[in-house]
Amino acid sequence: MLPDPLRQTLRRTLRRSLNGVVLAAWARLDRLGEIVPGTRAAEAFGSFGEGSCLGFPAATLMNTGSVHVGRDVLIGRQATLSVGYGPGDPHAPARALVIGDRCVIGARSTLTAHTRIVLEDDVWLGQDVLVSDSSHGYRDPDVPIGRQLGPHEPVRIGAGSWLGHGAVVLPGTTIGRQVVVAAGSVVRGEVPDHCVVAGTPARIVRRLEPGLGWVGERGDVRATTRADLLPAP
Repeated sequence: MLPDPLRQTLRRTLRRSLNGVVLAAWARLDRLGEIVPGTRAAEAFGSFGEGSCLGFPAATLMNTGSVHVGRDVLIGRQATLSVGYGPGDPHAPARALVIGDRCVIGARSTLTAHTRIVLEDDVWLGQDVLVSDSSHGYRDPDVPIGRQLGPHEPVRIGAGSWLGHGAVVLPGTTIGRQVVVAAGSVVRGEVPDHCVVAGTPARIVRRLEPGLGWVGERGDVRATTRADLLPAP
């Protein structure tokens, strides 16, 4: 029988070795499971641009023939890209979910489309972001809420915009270009270009005013890096 100190040393050595094996195997599985151009999974998409990657594992990928991914897009692990109400939905539009070039979609984010969701080029989403073009009704008091399907209202997120961690974009929303959506915000309706929105429901807390800079809701001003938008000397 081995003495206790030697047994403990052997146990630590074995654990160290097994830990290295497991991590190396998991890293290899990550690489092999990624969806990239040329893989069978990528070919099932409506289109899947060069340089794009969808991390492994994904959460839900449904009716990907209606999902179009641009070039150089990075989609994190456990993401959901879903179209329609079930696999093989015959009513799923051909271009229900469109992701532009150079977009970044954080881990565990969910994009669920029934009619049309468009992310223009260079849109970045933090982790756990939800974007949906449909919700539930509630007007009939005798029908379970989950069975009262709401109307489908298209969503568009403008080029260069950033949505922080945990943001929610509700049906019928149009977000302009170069917009910041603060973490945890719930957005619905029209958001103009070049502004910062925050809150539940989200409201404009800062906007770009040519000749002034970024003006806050209390009148404070932050300078822009664009010289042509700065106040005259």
